Amino acid sequence: MSEELQQKLRSQLWTVANTLRGNMSASDFMYFTLGFIFYKYLSEKIELHINEALAEDDLTFAEAWVSNDEELKAELKEECIQDLGYFVEPEYLYSTIISQIGKGEIIPQLERSLKKIEDSTLGQDSQDDFGGLFSDIDLASPKLGKTTKEKDRLISDVLVALNGIDFGLCDAHDIDILGDAYEYMISQFAAGAGKKAGEFYTPQEVSEILAEIVITGKNRLKNVYDPTCGSGSLLLRTAKSGKADQIFGQEKNPTTFNLCRMNMILHGIKYTDFRIENGDTIESDQFEDQQFEAVVANPPFSADWSAADKFNTDDRFSKAGVLAPKSKADYAFILHMIHHLDDTGTMACVAPHGILFRGASEGKIRQFLIEKKNCIDAIIGLPANIFYGTTIPTCILVIKKCRKEDDNILFIDASKEFEKIKTQNKLRPEHIAKIIETYRNRAEIEKYSHAATLQEIRDNDFNLNIPRYVDTFEEEEEIDIQVVMSEIKTLEIKRAELDKEIEVYLKELGIM
Repeated sequence: MSEELQQKLRSQLWTVANTLRGNMSASDFMYFTLGFIFYKYLSEKIELHINEALAEDDLTFAEAWVSNDEELKAELKEECIQDLGYFVEPEYLYSTIISQIGKGEIIPQLERSLKKIEDSTLGQDSQDDFGGLFSDIDLASPKLGKTTKEKDRLISDVLVALNGIDFGLCDAHDIDILGDAYEYMISQFAAGAGKKAGEFYTPQEVSEILAEIVITGKNRLKNVYDPTCGSGSLLLRTAKSGKADQIFGQEKNPTTFNLCRMNMILHGIKYTDFRIENGDTIESDQFEDQQFEAVVANPPFSADWSAADKFNTDDRFSKAGVLAPKSKADYAFILHMIHHLDDTGTMACVAPHGILFRGASEGKIRQFLIEKKNCIDAIIGLPANIFYGTTIPTCILVIKKCRKEDDNILFIDASKEFEKIKTQNKLRPEHIAKIIETYRNRAEIEKYSHAATLQEIRDNDFNLNIPRYVDTFEEEEEIDIQVVMSEIKTLEIKRAELDKEIEVYLKELGIM
């Protein structure tokens, strides 16, 4: 039943988004739709929470709030702030907004309602998790319509359509179904957002591989961290797979930062169990010397960064002796993540193939990580064109701090195993399972994987390009010249016989 509900909810939500956005781009409409879904979720959640608390008193939230019992109302508000992290009065609930549609403009009341939710957390422990959550929902945006009436009509249509969808919050298990539907919505928007999608979404297939790698050998994770967390899909996948107690992340884009926090709450993650920060991870690290048991990331490929002189004395980069080049921050992100990795933890991140073989300062950092730190555990080559916004082939870099001196580096070439679906390449479950199993068993499979000794790496001048270690070249079958000559002779004889038959036939017809 839950699988049927999951598919139904996915379909209903996407139909609303796809049919009502009109000429607006998917990426523009995404934040309105996802924001309204989140508002509906918060409204239904608090209404359900308070109604259950008042059940013994035979009261509803609405009835209690119109009473003169100020002490009861104060208790309800305090309990909600403590348990849920926010509070919103009945007059600002989603259901109240719906009841006002058709009776006048709803935009002013909707704006007040969204602001009320954020304001309820001011001065509370949840302030950082709820503050500014709805700041990207610009209800005055011309993209919603030319006139106020047009904007009001479009917003009303979306709210009414979403109102007809049952989120199923009465069953705690169904929270996962709603969270999954929200993830599905993000992935569908990503598919239509082109290059922008890479800024906020990691395909679920890749997220699964990264998550399974970092939980290898662990029964339960203390915490998980993503320094470029986007919408939080990778963090949530890893936290769920590893039963992580706490989630940490940082995101540079303010809009995506809001989306990530919404995603956490919609997945039932309590505000006390996650901390998502807004800011440039490299230029302004919000977690200083904090270390994490699992680190996962899909950083922007070969992005620019300042590479300022101050970073030469930054603990994250100074031990390598050189900085990553200004035009390629890949190793800046990698060193940052290693700095935040616990000694007993595992890090897995996506990177362009260039990090495996580029020279100059990047070559020196790579040699430092292999020769001095011995922390590179595995390199996994992925197929091209599996990420939104780029067609280049990528790899997964796996890092462990406490490896033995004689440990090898496992190379896996999974670049040729995928299914092509329209313009995008997809990893199927069997492809994912093979990668994970090969990594966990450190298996050597012909033309697929090889565990290279550190001496092999030295002999290759610390170049980690996968083809140097995994030979995927398919030899052509040896040609037997004598057999070919014999076949040609046979064909010539047959041709001569056919020519004679044609000549006889033509003579019978009197043509020759």
